[in-house]
Amino acid sequence: MPAACDLAAGLQVGLQPVEQVGIDLCSSICSLLWLGGVVLFPRRSDIRTWEGLTPGKQYKLKTVTAGVAEDTTTIRSMDLDRDRFDIEFALTHGTTYNSYVIKGDKVAIVDASHEKFNDLYFEALDKEVDYATVSYLIVSHTEPDHSGLVPRILEKCAAAGNESIVVVGSKVCIQFLQNLCFTPFNSEVVANGAKIDLGKGHELEFVIAPNLHWPDTMFTFDHGTKFLYTCDAFGMHYCSEHITDVEGVKELLPHYALYYDCLMKPNARSVLTALKKTADLDFHTIATGHGPMLVDNTKEWVDLYKSWSDKATQKLGPSVAIFWVSNYGQSERLAQIFAHGVTSTSAVVEMHDLNAVDIHDITECLARNEISEGSLSSIIASAKEKKHRFAVLESAGPEQEPAEIIRQRFASQQIPEAAPTMSVAQDTVTPQVMQGFEEQGMKLGQLLTQAQKLDKARKRDKDVERALGRMASSLYIVTAVKAGVRHAMVASWVTAASKSPLGISLTIAKDRAMEPLLRVGDQFNINFLEDGRSLTMMKHFLKKFPAGVDRLEGIDAIPSPGTGAAVLREACAYLECRIVSRMDASDHWVAYAHVIGGTVSKKEAEVATHRRKVATYY
Repeated sequence: MPAACDLAAGLQVGLQPVEQVGIDLCSSICSLLWLGGVVLFPRRSDIRTWEGLTPGKQYKLKTVTAGVAEDTTTIRSMDLDRDRFDIEFALTHGTTYNSYVIKGDKVAIVDASHEKFNDLYFEALDKEVDYATVSYLIVSHTEPDHSGLVPRILEKCAAAGNESIVVVGSKVCIQFLQNLCFTPFNSEVVANGAKIDLGKGHELEFVIAPNLHWPDTMFTFDHGTKFLYTCDAFGMHYCSEHITDVEGVKELLPHYALYYDCLMKPNARSVLTALKKTADLDFHTIATGHGPMLVDNTKEWVDLYKSWSDKATQKLGPSVAIFWVSNYGQSERLAQIFAHGVTSTSAVVEMHDLNAVDIHDITECLARNEISEGSLSSIIASAKEKKHRFAVLESAGPEQEPAEIIRQRFASQQIPEAAPTMSVAQDTVTPQVMQGFEEQGMKLGQLLTQAQKLDKARKRDKDVERALGRMASSLYIVTAVKAGVRHAMVASWVTAASKSPLGISLTIAKDRAMEPLLRVGDQFNINFLEDGRSLTMMKHFLKKFPAGVDRLEGIDAIPSPGTGAAVLREACAYLECRIVSRMDASDHWVAYAHVIGGTVSKKEAEVATHRRKVATYY
């Protein structure tokens, strides 16, 4: 807690007066936050509910507005109950969408919020700005959860007689926004290193950082406050009452790492480029678009991005170039999910939006990679029969070039196909479709790294493998359901882990198709197979299924009351479990889960036992 004289100085910074916060001076002093010499007075909205992600479920929303530096305020749109982002994110602490207001002699708004926060966001922003005097709206990138309310901000400025507000963004960002906004607007395309002076020391410098994780991304550095505004980069899906990273690295790391793995790892080369561009900027705070602002451990957070990206771009094995085109964000999302599936193996991924990439970058990219996902003439012309393979993924409308024609264009150049074409109509992208794209990415990664794995296997100590293989285990079918997607797999690396509370451990290969449904916060069932009656179930679930196929189709099963996952009628017992933590174990995850339910259906049955000849095979 700062000294009394510092408190007095902080009260004069120009933040919300105590009486407007609705609390007395004593209680406000007790709840002060202290950041960079500025006292922060959070102003919280009431809680509203929203429906639309999961039928029948209401999600709690609220905003928190607070000063975070001199002349700088954040509006945090808090999605308290959000439990997933697409299929790959299982959220345990919701998420936030962060917007910022900088008031120099001129006023700038940095990023907006998700459309679901329309009422709450503008109730907060109305108190912070006079729309007639807003000079700049800075758009870090056009992903809808940050740009969804951009048109409404422009409408409010126009209604206040402000026809001079300028939208600032990268070249690709402004092009995208022209398709999102129904009325013309003033814009300024900024290049790397461009600056805008707001006055009062707030000189903003822009860093073009494409593919983090959208092609139009840019960072904004305020020389006055030493804040670096990064939108998605360095963010995490984590919602708490804390505005900054006071919980510490240990507690926040799982959320930070999952966010990196799902969104940034496929763009690791772009991460390293962005880090080089910002190396000379003396920022002490990263103002993110999701999760807490990074203040207490900024250097450690940045160092983690660098070390993870260095590792992800090492040429340790095969690599995949993914070229995509997206008009409405759907194809980008599917490309990202597919890329995440590939990176679950040891394959390296490089992603490029064909709306933004230069022809020379395409040529250089193809020289580095063995496989391309894309549909541009220059890619086909640059592909080499002995070096490259291709696969086509399609999310398109009837007016666009069919995937089969693109496939034939590659084939006519004698370029071999690496994986079957996947095609989905624009209006039919469901969680099941997203799961299928991620599985297809995993399958491709497994195919590419197969020779690498065999080479490692030949070098291992066979005696040790045979000895370790003598460890017997029971046989189980693990089932789960998430976002309407059902899945199942054979498992034997399961064991009791704790007595109070009752807990088990489950080991999951990182490239297993079911891995996206077995993350922290997810629920699953363990079905115990009966000795002497397990062969049919084993044969079924050990088959090689096409990507996205429901493994439980045709299987006699019912949903369990606690998790909703399948209970097989052939099982002699089952447990319902919820994953509370995961540990990285090289090529596997070791998940620790609490047992939340279960029963024995066949009291006299013996559980099937599994013995291996070598430990490295299931």
